[in-house]
Amino acid sequence: MAELLDATRRSGTWFTPYSAVLRSRMRSQRAYPLSFAADMLSSLLIGVVEFAEVWVIYHNVRVLGGLDMHAMLLLFGLSNLAFSLAQILVGHTDTLPTYLRAGTLDAFHLRPQPLLLQLITSDISLRRVARAGVAATVLGVGIVTDDIDWTATTFALITISLLAGTAIFAGLFVCAAGLQFFLIDGSELTNSFTYGGAFAAQQPTSVFGHPMTLLFGFAVPVSFVAYLPTIALLDLPGPQWLPAWLAWASPLAAVWVWGIALLCWRSGVRHYQGGGG
Repeated sequence: MAELLDATRRSGTWFTPYSAVLRSRMRSQRAYPLSFAADMLSSLLIGVVEFAEVWVIYHNVRVLGGLDMHAMLLLFGLSNLAFSLAQILVGHTDTLPTYLRAGTLDAFHLRPQPLLLQLITSDISLRRVARAGVAATVLGVGIVTDDIDWTATTFALITISLLAGTAIFAGLFVCAAGLQFFLIDGSELTNSFTYGGAFAAQQPTSVFGHPMTLLFGFAVPVSFVAYLPTIALLDLPGPQWLPAWLAWASPLAAVWVWGIALLCWRSGVRHYQGGGG
């Protein structure tokens, strides 16, 4: 038995090759401390500027879409933290067009591992942790300052919302990557759903018209990331078609997004004929 355990430790698990790549990427980013610090600072400033934009709006309007400044902290913190975590995990999939144009994606097919998992674990951007830190701080302030009835159900809702929100944005990144097999230079189009979806998630869905509510509520369900959890936590009514209790359906929204994402990815991989080199 001891020999079997020792052999297992030596051979590793199915994730061992991926973790080795990720560790090498993290070491390479920390190899130049000054450059790494500059990257972290730039990511931190992006998070601060994004929060400042929303703060200026609520500082002048006071109440927007039924949410005041304190509720905005919850909305911004949930949406940005989920997006930042998804960016850290799979955000680098938006570099797929570079691989396609250079023909270097073919090298991924030489390894006996799933192509999507190879792409996801091919890199990790540590600098984006700073942006996640800004979002987590804002969320923490919102949790403290808002009048929330703290129960086990409340803790469960926040946890589920963060996990499902991260999964929703990660699915959008994968969906955008799958479409690149057809578009090649269409990153501007797909960014309208990934980064545009992140911007829409920061806004109260109640301010949108019916077409936009349908788009960001169900087709690209970013309303499930932060807006619905926010009004559910604060016991506020939701707009037409989006009642507050739908916040508990955020895992279903994540499953919907990932179903479309895997379909786009599978279709794109089948469409790909190689780099032509």
